[in-house]
Amino acid sequence: MELKELQERVDQWIKTVGVRYFSELTNMAVLTEEVGELARVMARKYGDQSFKAGEKDNLSEEMADVLWVLVCLANQTSVDLTQAVEASFEKKTARDKDRHRNNPKLQL
Repeated sequence: MELKELQERVDQWIKTVGVRYFSELTNMAVLTEEVGELARVMARKYGDQSFKAGEKDNLSEEMADVLWVLVCLANQTSVDLTQAVEASFEKKTARDKDRHRNNPKLQL
């Protein structure tokens, strides 16, 4: 699925099933909550914590939740994620083309 299609599908779902978008500030708070849930799973799966009784390793679900809310915010603020990601690639390539290659911490 392309980013454009993802944005369109989320928008259609919101307008038919979800009734309407939450406010941008509410969605920003929801995004923060979802990132926290993702961080909890990461800490248990890859960090030093262990899963508590009843918790599950739902990494992909939490990542999808973060993406969903981010797409909602993009739709609400008229951000074309395809254009934004392309611009980000250009920015990072120009800025970091030698930076990481020359970082002694990243040498094998």
